[in-house]
Amino acid sequence: KMLRRVLCTVLFIGALPSLAEVSQGHISVVLLGATGDLAKKYLWQGLFQLYMDQVSSGHSFTFHGAALTALEPGQRRMFDVLKKLACPPDESPNRCAVLKDQFLKLSQYHQLKTAENYTVLNREIEMLLQQEGLKEAGRIFYFSVPPFAYTEIARHINSSCRPPPGAWLRVVLEKPFGHDLESAQQLAAELKSFFREEEMYRVDHYLGKQAVAHILPFRDQNRQFLDPIWNRHHVERVEIVLKETVDAKGRTSFYEQYGVIRDVLQNHLTEALMFLTMELPDNVSRAEEVLRCKLQAFQSLRRLEKNSAVLGQYQAYASQVQEELQKARNYISTTPTFAGVLVHSDSLRWEGVPFLLTSGKALDERVGYVRVLFKNRAYCTQSETLRDAGHSQCKAKQIIFYIGHGTLNTPAVLVSRNLFRPVMPKGSWREAVGQSDLHIFGQPLSDYYVYSPVKERDAYSVLISNIYHGRKDFFITTENLLASWGFWTPLLASISHQPLRLYPGGVENQHLLDFEMVSGEVAFTLAEPVELLNPSKVMPSDYKTIQSKFRQSPLVSAWSEDLISQLASDIEKTASRTVAHSGQFHLALSGGSSPVVLFQRLARHHYAFPWKHTHIWLVDERCVPLTDTESNFFSLHNHLLQSVRVPYFNIHPMPVYLNQRLCVEEDRGTELYAKEIMALVANASFDLVLLGMGTDGHTASLFPHSENGLEGAQTVVLTESPVKPHQRMSLSLPLINKARQVFVLVLGKGKHDITTLVSRVGHEPRKWPISGVSPSSGQLAWYVDYEALLG
Repeated sequence: KMLRRVLCTVLFIGALPSLAEVSQGHISVVLLGATGDLAKKYLWQGLFQLYMDQVSSGHSFTFHGAALTALEPGQRRMFDVLKKLACPPDESPNRCAVLKDQFLKLSQYHQLKTAENYTVLNREIEMLLQQEGLKEAGRIFYFSVPPFAYTEIARHINSSCRPPPGAWLRVVLEKPFGHDLESAQQLAAELKSFFREEEMYRVDHYLGKQAVAHILPFRDQNRQFLDPIWNRHHVERVEIVLKETVDAKGRTSFYEQYGVIRDVLQNHLTEALMFLTMELPDNVSRAEEVLRCKLQAFQSLRRLEKNSAVLGQYQAYASQVQEELQKARNYISTTPTFAGVLVHSDSLRWEGVPFLLTSGKALDERVGYVRVLFKNRAYCTQSETLRDAGHSQCKAKQIIFYIGHGTLNTPAVLVSRNLFRPVMPKGSWREAVGQSDLHIFGQPLSDYYVYSPVKERDAYSVLISNIYHGRKDFFITTENLLASWGFWTPLLASISHQPLRLYPGGVENQHLLDFEMVSGEVAFTLAEPVELLNPSKVMPSDYKTIQSKFRQSPLVSAWSEDLISQLASDIEKTASRTVAHSGQFHLALSGGSSPVVLFQRLARHHYAFPWKHTHIWLVDERCVPLTDTESNFFSLHNHLLQSVRVPYFNIHPMPVYLNQRLCVEEDRGTELYAKEIMALVANASFDLVLLGMGTDGHTASLFPHSENGLEGAQTVVLTESPVKPHQRMSLSLPLINKARQVFVLVLGKGKHDITTLVSRVGHEPRKWPISGVSPSSGQLAWYVDYEALLG
């Protein structure tokens, strides 16, 4: 009997304690895509390493390679790979030879193409166990196949290849897990119909990199040193970097779909970011606690805007795409091959600290690292040459998790000697001995405590071992996956047509990709050389702001970024002029998604705005608590108020929550707000009202056929929205029309149809409330971006 013979042979060379202990259970490992690139390069070697590590654990194994290829050629290809498997250098040659021979005997190939193929595989596993008298412990199915194949394979496994009750199932999924939030949600929903959450292991191989995997244990073991300094008061900035010298040649089909942000930043670099920013659980070994803290860290991340990223593309990429994908010579790719993204967390610990995530192809070196740079408040009067340089308080203070390659060419953890001597696990990490003449970030290696792994292990070997042990904290849960896509998708949507900086590649890039942080945004430091630009490319920045008329009022139109810049400047000018004239400025702001970018622009660029003399009012509010994410005030606070110095008593949220209930007419919240306006705003005439426009023609919370607010004497009204949350509070149309100035902001392709319609209709507020906006001062201006205006 095959398994019995294998076990006896291994016993003979002393690898197993006794035959009695073999009966813990049998594990079947099925590798789908067994002859593909990933399997050849990493997965079979990782499975062999698992077998070497666990052969004496009391479990028995069989390994089933599977692919669509027919039996004979598939088997030949698979065994060509298996024959090249290698043992680690510290393994004795005799034991290595025996274990490799046994591993080959325990491995077999299957064609898995139809539902019947999966049924046959299941029958073979059951028969083998029956013959050997073994109990099944569990099955691992490793999906080394494209994501489009996941659903069908999942269906077959669920219907005819699950292990019996009492045995576990672990399904391993390779990225990409979707293309954006919507596709990730769809894929997650499909897989959820076949597998339970605890059965799915989504692989991000960076979590298996030894330096990345050690970030949390390092923070845990060095709490005594890090607790006082691991925060915004001491950390100057954090860099998470993965640079590659290779280009995308041969992979342009994949790259055109995904690009550098989806390929590297959304997964690898974001996972490292989570390990750095998450609060440490009491027990870092408890997977559920780690995953909960990661999710909280995601929720603290500030929304990424268009100006949060700089993007580039190496020059040869376009011709490679044209050649490999048979595209026309005039085909222009907008796929970035380089990205630098500035991320902020609004958690109390990290508020204000810049996190720079950077990756690219065709760069000057291959290297990956996570670098935490601390603020340095020291000033050293005496010359550096007269002191112990290694402990000088004037030298940079940093902790570096060196992922690999680059100058060191090995995973490492480096801590500046003027910080602290770290606690490191003696069995798995050792201190580097002997001082090298190498320099890391401009400092000699002697300035650091340097530790490297006792035994270097491939990332996939680490992850496969964790799958075997059921360690979920090294993998991506559905909830964390969707949180990550929820964070990155708005940026991906906003930059889909953004001009890319062309760069020649390699050392020739010089300073071309250097970028700097200004007011929470990033921009390239140098202007792009003219010779790199393609004059035939027409990009949004080539268009200038146009001014004309819309519904007999002034129209300002431009690409959204330029339009917001213009609107913010116009609001500041109005505010400054009004304050100079009357001492204060009363501004009423709309809610919804459109003003968010305006709020951020005002917060980050308009430092001369007279906030001290400005009163902020709400045009409308949803009947939810002010701390609810649906609240207009919550959005205004997050994106504007917390970043500018408006006196507390100049902020006037709508009183939607009174007597511990929401928008109840008897509580007279509308009357309270109306009285407050009458008391503070001269003639109840706001200096400026900013409005938006809904796809149905509503403005503020005045909807078509609204019973209140379109006419009459009431100034503040309760209304009903056709979408949740239904109850709203709103300024009335007559009050809006008393304003000295009204600006209407309309953004996005989704508003094109209503913009076209409203341009043609007359004064019909019952059908389209926006058409009733006609301030008695005559001061109405429309700010409409090109997408809304021209579609």
